[in-house]
Amino acid sequence: MVQSKAATVDDFLREVEPARRPALDRLRAMCVERFGARAERMAFGMPSYGDPKTPLISFNSQKQYIALYAGRAALDAFPDRMKGVDRGGGCARWKKPEAIDFELVADILDHVKANGRGGG
Repeated sequence: MVQSKAATVDDFLREVEPARRPALDRLRAMCVERFGARAERMAFGMPSYGDPKTPLISFNSQKQYIALYAGRAALDAFPDRMKGVDRGGGCARWKKPEAIDFELVADILDHVKANGRGGG
């Protein structure tokens, strides 16, 4: 996992590849909308929301993809809609920003907000 040394999410976003910036800005806005700006921080080198030691949601711009770390239960809650989405443990990965289904992401975020990470 690529870890940023950015101190803030704003700093993190200034570092990312320009082509990915709109998708990452949208992910951020969706997270802030659901978890609040006070829950936003950098944790483990990526934007994270929730508890500082165990964030509920994180996202990152990796070398090959954009990743959303939501926990296995949140991703498993949408089996039909997750078909074709690359997964690894509790993360969903998209190679191209335009491939991100933001309606699915919204539902994943709402699931995490209602149930917590790992909640079912």
